Amino acid sequence: MSAIGVMAMPADFRYRDVFLRGKPQHDLYDAFRIRHPRMDTGKRAKIFSPFDALKGFNEAVASKNVQYTDRTELTEEDRKRLNRQLHILKGLTFNSRMARANRVVISVTYYVPCSDENNEAYGLRGQYQTLTGVCWNVDEHFHTILVDRVRISFDDLIRIENNTGVFQKDWEAKEP
Repeated sequence: MSAIGVMAMPADFRYRDVFLRGKPQHDLYDAFRIRHPRMDTGKRAKIFSPFDALKGFNEAVASKNVQYTDRTELTEEDRKRLNRQLHILKGLTFNSRMARANRVVISVTYYVPCSDENNEAYGLRGQYQTLTGVCWNVDEHFHTILVDRVRISFDDLIRIENNTGVFQKDWEAKEP
């Protein structure tokens, strides 16, 4: 009697001949190996990796590590500089045709308040983000600027930087 693992194989075992043949051996370029190539070890490990039982838990833990800061107040000189830059941008993006023709690329640093209701910084602090893109519109009526597809309030702006260099002389000129 042969043994399967630690168990004895009965004489009338249905698949005895298959078991006794052993594990199949394939040549490097035979038809089976071509149709069924070996799976990469990384992909194979991914099949047996654990699933995410608590959806969103890892993101919630990571959101607690975000550092929030207080909003900084601009000086009068910084406000004048921002107003001059916004006025220049308004002239370059007066309507959609001018905005498409000029395609002014700027970097805008702005304040984003904490939106996580479970964080102690909610409603008190936020963080500064920098967005680089094309300025499409400066709306003086609603006090907003549109960069790519993000509308930013003038009150949240802290800095605007010119990345195109086309109007650099006017951009850096001092107010008389």
